[in-house]
Amino acid sequence: MVTCHGASLVILYLHLAWVSCLQKVEQSPQSLMIRVGESTTINCNYTETTNDGLQWFRQDPGKGLTFLLYITSEEKQNGRLKSTISRKELHSSLHITDAQPEDSATYLCAVGAQ
Repeated sequence: MVTCHGASLVILYLHLAWVSCLQKVEQSPQSLMIRVGESTTINCNYTETTNDGLQWFRQDPGKGLTFLLYITSEEKQNGRLKSTISRKELHSSLHITDAQPEDSATYLCAVGAQ
């Protein structure tokens, strides 16, 4: 755990792009650092309209992907995680509230069938 002036920090790393067929998915920011207890938002933009939903995953260092959320309509929440999607704007966001050290991971969004 990293400490700075007595406050623990959480580092969230993001995968930049995931390409599937003709669909291009980009996430931002590429990486970020926040203090424990703060909230943050990870953005996901994609290039093609899809009838399928959008999935959010996380990957802990040295481990496989862990499924977080599958969103097909405007908003979905799972504990401290909330995802929104705008099919018109080809955009989704993952909001993490009350960040904890165990939230440090790589976060990925993927567009397509569940």
